[in-house]
Amino acid sequence: MSPAFRPYAASDAAACLGLFDANCPRFFAPGERADYADYLARARDYRVGEVDGAVRAAFGIAPGRAGRIHLNWILVDPDAQGAGLGRAMMAATLEAARMAGASTIDIAASQHSAPFFARFGARALARTENGWGPGMHRVEMELDVSPAD
Repeated sequence: MSPAFRPYAASDAAACLGLFDANCPRFFAPGERADYADYLARARDYRVGEVDGAVRAAFGIAPGRAGRIHLNWILVDPDAQGAGLGRAMMAATLEAARMAGASTIDIAASQHSAPFFARFGARALARTENGWGPGMHRVEMELDVSPAD
């Protein structure tokens, strides 16, 4: 399954909120939905991944502190998990970081999504119990950006 990534448009809001709902409460705390909807209302640097014309993934890449970018609101349709969409999002994020001259990607994950990012070399820096909501722990991670091969 090879996604075509494009910039987020306001017309994608319902599809993105549908992705959030499909991933809640497994990967997101229910209370985060309002934060996500607010984020979408003012989204910059947000991307959606389409497969066969349907939005199946979404993620944001935003500037951070000097030499860093931040990966945020990473969502994949549960029916498409394991099909390579996450890997494609990480490749796009690494490329965006290189293009921006960033050496580090900051990631705020949960205890459920942190293992995914760890597979790409991200390391946990801190953990806040119930940081996203009851039972949903916040894991601050960073990923070093290596030069493209």
